[in-house]
Amino acid sequence: MIETTTQGDIAVITMKHGKANALDVAFCTALADTFETLKASPARAVVLTGEGGIFSAGVDLLQADKGGPDYIRRFLPTLHRLYETIFFFPKPVVAAMNGHAIAGGCVLACVTDRKIMASGSGRVGVTELLVGLPFPALAFEILRHVVVNARLEEVLFTGTTYEPEAARERGFVDEVVAPGTVFERAMAVAESFAAISPPAFMQTKKQSRQPVADHFRREGAAVEAVVTDIWTAPEAGRTIAAYVAKTLRKKWSCAKT
Repeated sequence: MIETTTQGDIAVITMKHGKANALDVAFCTALADTFETLKASPARAVVLTGEGGIFSAGVDLLQADKGGPDYIRRFLPTLHRLYETIFFFPKPVVAAMNGHAIAGGCVLACVTDRKIMASGSGRVGVTELLVGLPFPALAFEILRHVVVNARLEEVLFTGTTYEPEAARERGFVDEVVAPGTVFERAMAVAESFAAISPPAFMQTKKQSRQPVADHFRREGAAVEAVVTDIWTAPEAGRTIAAYVAKTLRKKWSCAKT
């Protein structure tokens, strides 16, 4: 499911959860636990990547469809914990985006400190509204933090997925590099971050992300209650099932999104 290796001062986390690194309860828990463990490790920075052509295709909608409201009520807090753990992780985190990053998988890339992707390697975007689902409270605040302000409603409302260069223009990607060089470049960025004083980096990152924490503290619980109601409503079950039938089984043919 997850492989962790070390190269010098850099911990490398490789996601290996099926063909799409779909976000389900077990995978989100394992990935969050891995980052929690790395807080106390000697590693001074982390590179997060996947295998094949998909960084993460987002929430496992097939599991959500099968599990229904009870599963979704367990899943949403687990997803929140994953995003929270990485977004506020005290050490530098670099995403080596090996391929598609869609919906919740796009947000997973956005919680890192630097996002590297190769030209022509996949698409990036948040498609939640196309499934009929609102964004969980913390996920929305992370997107507000990352996406270029003038483009925010475009990416949220249209559900468009973008090629790497267009994704960079919107804030989803920080650097677009030549094919085959994503991991090498991500390691170089991680090494440059690792050379910075850890207390100085940690404090600066905390200050940079404090507005997200403050806004979530004020509004998060109320928003999350509404989001959970919508995700677990009968209408959401129907729209998830319809999206799975129309899109996922045909597109991925691997029981994951």
